[in-house]
Amino acid sequence: MSLSGLIADYGYVALFAGALLEGETLLILAGFAAHQGYLQLHWVIGIALLGGFLGDQFYFWLGRRHGARVLSRFPRLAPIFECANALIERYHEALIVGIRFLYGLRTVGPLAFGMSAVQAWRFMLFNALGATIWAVGIGGAGYLFGHALELLLDDLKRIEEVLLSAILFGGIVFWGWRRWKFRRIFHQ
Repeated sequence: MSLSGLIADYGYVALFAGALLEGETLLILAGFAAHQGYLQLHWVIGIALLGGFLGDQFYFWLGRRHGARVLSRFPRLAPIFECANALIERYHEALIVGIRFLYGLRTVGPLAFGMSAVQAWRFMLFNALGATIWAVGIGGAGYLFGHALELLLDDLKRIEEVLLSAILFGGIVFWGWRRWKFRRIFHQ
């Protein structure tokens, strides 16, 4: 089975799972696949929005319920969370919306919000706004990337398998590098 066939069959499920975590690469790939006709852009945006929203809500509640345990397990994080809490108290609306766009903070950020005094309903409201901006912006960027490539290349369909594979491979490499860097920071 080809990569484009896999995307057509399992793209929405993979997108939802990826959006629960970080998923920018999958969202760009899904936007590109929507441009190529394998997925529908409105479904790509809706599924990414839902997955991004629910993922951050999960991490928020995890921080609210088990945040103290996380800090006791990783005491070196305490000063970072104290600094983050000072910023959260002052700029929580903008940070909730923007946290998903900041490298390495997509999962840690909502955890920190859960450990803060930010009310759950405020986090939910601004999280929904941030997820909407993220899904439309990143999914739309993938779609526009496909459109731009189509303008530059005469026969985009001929090389789409290579492009889809390159985007996916680049995303996997970037994810692996970030994971390796994260492990180095917390296991020193």
